[in-house]
Amino acid sequence: MELYGTQYLRAKLNQKKTRVMARYRFYEMKNSVRDFNISTPPNLRNWSTSLGWCAKAVDSLADRLTFREFDNDDLDLNNIFKLNNADLFFDSAILSALIASCSFIYVTRDEDGDPTLQVIDGASATGVINPITGLLNEGYAILEVDKNRNPITEAYFLPYETRIYHAGVPDYESYQHEVGYPLLVPIVYRPDAVRPFGHSRISRACMSIVGSALRTIKRSEISAEFYSFPQKYLLGTDPEMEPMEKWKATMSSLIQISKDDDGDKPVAGQFTQASMQPHLDQLKMFAALFAGETGLTMDDLGFVTDNPSSAEAIKSAHENLRLSARKAQSCFNTGFTNVGFVAACLRDGMTYNRKAIADIRGLWEPIFEPDAAMLSSIGDGAIKINQAVEGYINQENLRELTGIAGGQNG
Repeated sequence: MELYGTQYLRAKLNQKKTRVMARYRFYEMKNSVRDFNISTPPNLRNWSTSLGWCAKAVDSLADRLTFREFDNDDLDLNNIFKLNNADLFFDSAILSALIASCSFIYVTRDEDGDPTLQVIDGASATGVINPITGLLNEGYAILEVDKNRNPITEAYFLPYETRIYHAGVPDYESYQHEVGYPLLVPIVYRPDAVRPFGHSRISRACMSIVGSALRTIKRSEISAEFYSFPQKYLLGTDPEMEPMEKWKATMSSLIQISKDDDGDKPVAGQFTQASMQPHLDQLKMFAALFAGETGLTMDDLGFVTDNPSSAEAIKSAHENLRLSARKAQSCFNTGFTNVGFVAACLRDGMTYNRKAIADIRGLWEPIFEPDAAMLSSIGDGAIKINQAVEGYINQENLRELTGIAGGQNG
């Protein structure tokens, strides 16, 4: 197996880091948007606003992905994750993978010899992935940075060895282990043959649509000034008349203008009031495009429509989101099983054959929590199915449908 080395992996990370950080800026609503400088007054060109659609697209999927446990757990993987704050660990790894297309888990041991798991974001780690196993052939991660985001501590991961590099120190610290895989495991969202490290939930289309929507909001803010105070005019004023204070003329409820010496008087008028409707229609158009891109609904993006009356109706409205969540579960199953496999090898001081995890299966909570009506429908269906095939629906697969743990007998 050919190894590429740290220089190659550093260059690879620097190449991808810009794209990952751009998506984090969109998620954190710190992204800048290009101004076309057509309708924006010069003193407002640096004014910016924020829009949380990209964060909504990520969170709406991440919040529906709740990992429960491993089934057929022959290597006691569940206990490894329980000792590593499982509630926070899974959420952090999933959220980072949805934003950056992948996250990484750094596996090491504590003073008692138990495996510890640390989530590293996609902007701080990379590697050469094995497309068959989903594990890395070699990996690289930045473990610590200074206040200017320059690396202080780096790690190079190899089978049976982890090398730690410190800034300013020419040599590395070598830590030997008994695992035939690097102790850096990728968690990938929607990989394929071209992109083995997956795709981000924040696609190029999402970023482009949000940029257009932000420009629409900016134009609407500018137009709102004219909408609030329509422009007025006076025709036929005496050139020698004392200029009228503009702000006072705008805000005053009564203005007195006298005739001149010839008995003439100026004609007052008002321009047609600007309308906000075109901006609202354009923003709705971009919201519809974004909803179609991410599987959300217009309600999710803040445009209230008729509220669905049941959990089944909500599930139907989010069919595309449900399919995305189901696919994400299958992707993350592989990643979390690989993490548990490597951690178990490190815990037991030996490299298990990968056949040991062939029957291990990750279990997830239902993507949509059922309401009372849906629970009743599931119960009726379970009774009819069991009448046709006795024992086909049992306590375990009922929990997969409902998310409710059954009571213990006896």
